[in-house]
Amino acid sequence: MKVPPEGLPLAAEFPAAHREQWQQLVQGVLRKSGAQPEDGAAAERALDTRLQDGLNARPLYTAEDTAAEPGLPGFPPYVRGSRPQGSAVAGWDVRQRHADPAPARVNEAVLADLEHGVSSLWLELGSDGLPVADLPAALAGVYLDLAAVALDAGPGFTAAAEALFALYEEREVSPGAAAGNLGADPLGLQARTGDASRTDALLGEAAALAARCAGAYPNLRALTVDALPYHEAGASPAQELGSSLATGVAYLRALTAAGLSVDAALGQLEFRYAADADQFLTIAKFRAARRLWARVAEASGASTEAGAQRQHAVTSRVMMTARDPWVNMLRTTVACLAAGVGGADAVTVLPFDTAIGRPDAFARRIARNTQAILLEESHLARVIDPAGGSWYVEELSEELARAAWAWFQEIERAGGQQAALAGGLVAERIEATWAERTVRLAKRREPVTGVSEFPHLDEQPLVREPAPAGPTGGLPRVRRAEAYEALRDRSDAVLAATGARPGLFLASIGTASAHTARTTFAANLFQAGGLATTSLESADPAAFAEAFRASGATVACLCSSDALYAEHAPAVALALREAGAERVLLAGRLAELPSGVDGFIHAGGDAIAVLTSLLDQITGASGADENEVAR
Repeated sequence: MKVPPEGLPLAAEFPAAHREQWQQLVQGVLRKSGAQPEDGAAAERALDTRLQDGLNARPLYTAEDTAAEPGLPGFPPYVRGSRPQGSAVAGWDVRQRHADPAPARVNEAVLADLEHGVSSLWLELGSDGLPVADLPAALAGVYLDLAAVALDAGPGFTAAAEALFALYEEREVSPGAAAGNLGADPLGLQARTGDASRTDALLGEAAALAARCAGAYPNLRALTVDALPYHEAGASPAQELGSSLATGVAYLRALTAAGLSVDAALGQLEFRYAADADQFLTIAKFRAARRLWARVAEASGASTEAGAQRQHAVTSRVMMTARDPWVNMLRTTVACLAAGVGGADAVTVLPFDTAIGRPDAFARRIARNTQAILLEESHLARVIDPAGGSWYVEELSEELARAAWAWFQEIERAGGQQAALAGGLVAERIEATWAERTVRLAKRREPVTGVSEFPHLDEQPLVREPAPAGPTGGLPRVRRAEAYEALRDRSDAVLAATGARPGLFLASIGTASAHTARTTFAANLFQAGGLATTSLESADPAAFAEAFRASGATVACLCSSDALYAEHAPAVALALREAGAERVLLAGRLAELPSGVDGFIHAGGDAIAVLTSLLDQITGASGADENEVAR
């Protein structure tokens, strides 16, 4: 085979492409669609995707869009990872979560996890999980010098830590082999419960634990900076990051005030962030978090090495659904991939049935196998910083870091995280952010597959044991699917009481080529609210009237093209009215409502409002009266 000369440009015979040429092409396409951008730059801006926190994802990134210097892997500002080798040596830490009050079940699950690829354990202790006294039984047969243990005991973290210390001593685990996290997080607890009365005392306990770990257990961290309470309340990525920074700084102040050096205090913190199915934003979030924390460490006078942030990624509960839960496997796979690519040190994949109740053995197996496939079959961790050099990811990381830093500074001006939580600043801002996102969800601008899009009304529900609700009283817990699932619950109540779901009739006017797009859209929309649909394809008003009477429905929706609406909609609507239709809708948006039609359903409309109104009308009950419907 003839080898080309070294340095031969493979595209030498092609003219160089320029951004302006691409913009002109975009401008031409947009003009054909009816848009009239002023110039090529305006055409490019028209393709921007608006993200949270005032960020934009542009359609094209080039070398001209490079962000601040990200450094090298394992070196400040640690954007490209906390370790020079990344996860290439042993992969990231596969950490499985266990929240079960029965020690025998926990022990069985723990041993199965460790035998099949899990490398560390995350145990919930206390009122919502395993009793502290049962920790030895739950960890029977576990080699504690090989498997790291992360505890989550809420306000009882000191008692849980003492139980773990006793277990280390009993099993003669050397202090250097003990690894994991004791889970002290007083401000996270305040965020969850809204109770600030014990925060100062718990900060003192956490500082004492940190001093003990720093002196005797070099690989064991005492505190967790848990950003999940903010994410699970509906916070944006920048709010999640900024809140974690403010919490971390508060812990640094408490630990150094207790006598630890800045470096020692930094070494006692592990940060926990959510990873969701927006893969690029998740990658950027973990990269931005390390840049921000390195800046905090630098400003605190820490040594260069001490500024590397230890990160634990947990797949988002906000994105999980109780309906069509199988899709959660796809969501958690993408989230896990993003966390790994983003450089997380430890990753927890929540089982796909988490939103339903206590996960079963099959769901836990799928969760750990998700990571095993990415690590062992896809070799994801064998590439150091896979996202490095992506102009999009680098700039997104930088922009997100700036937005998070601004929120962090606002919290600091309010007196720090403890004061911002107590004064309501954090709750108010997150509530406003979630309210904006709720609008997008209601309008299906942010689709939820299997729930707001492509629902399956006849799916067989999974049955699981109830899971503990967790601490309450502080920031709420939200999920993207909850409004649609509440409508589906109302539909289920009607089905249980009457043997049939509330229904709606679709009048598909004309041939399939004319009505299929809107018939499919309408059926998809109505079924997202638990409304069963029956349809007829015809152009005869009398045929529609007869089919409507036979359906037993009280509401109808016309589906066709704009041209056929002009010709047939008034007559069909009148026939449906005479057949008993109490409400007639039309799929699409016209300049004027045709005679006999009450309203439009269309892309970008408030689906939750429409579906709630329809359920109220069809069932004769409001959402608050669904128990009455069931009776």
